[in-house]
Amino acid sequence: MARKLGVNATQRLALLKNQASALLWYGKIETTEARAKEVASYVSKIITLAVNTYTDTVQTEVKVVDEKGKETTKTLVKDGVKKLNARRKIISLVNDLQEVKGFKESKADFKARTSAVKSPLVEKIFDEYAPKYAARKEEKGQGGGYTRIYKLGARKGDAAEAAIIELVE
Repeated sequence: MARKLGVNATQRLALLKNQASALLWYGKIETTEARAKEVASYVSKIITLAVNTYTDTVQTEVKVVDEKGKETTKTLVKDGVKKLNARRKIISLVNDLQEVKGFKESKADFKARTSAVKSPLVEKIFDEYAPKYAARKEEKGQGGGYTRIYKLGARKGDAAEAAIIELVE
């Protein structure tokens, strides 16, 4: 049975979405032990969905005519049906976090780098985490176990059991 975490259902879902998004974006967060256990389960389902569908792509060739009348063929790689469904489901399960402009990065460079990406967190899940954990699954012969929880002890102030949750390398 799922933990209630001391809040109603809508607040609990918002809390899980926010903490799962932060964990997937930064790789590590500090929270209470009960919340960490719930977030670990939530994130595990998201990563498993991405691992099972990230290779589903469809390649199509399109003939393009440029302004001089020259015909060229381009190969477009699009998401397959299963990957597209998984992408939409993951978008509904996490909050979209936006890229941050680097300290010495110009505005034009930042726009060029981020113009093609609509959902940076979802792209990070499919481009970084899914291949990494799929290779880990092939190597070790097991799926799951994507997170690790370190217990920190009682937090000063409210004496709640604090923990750090991080993604396993």
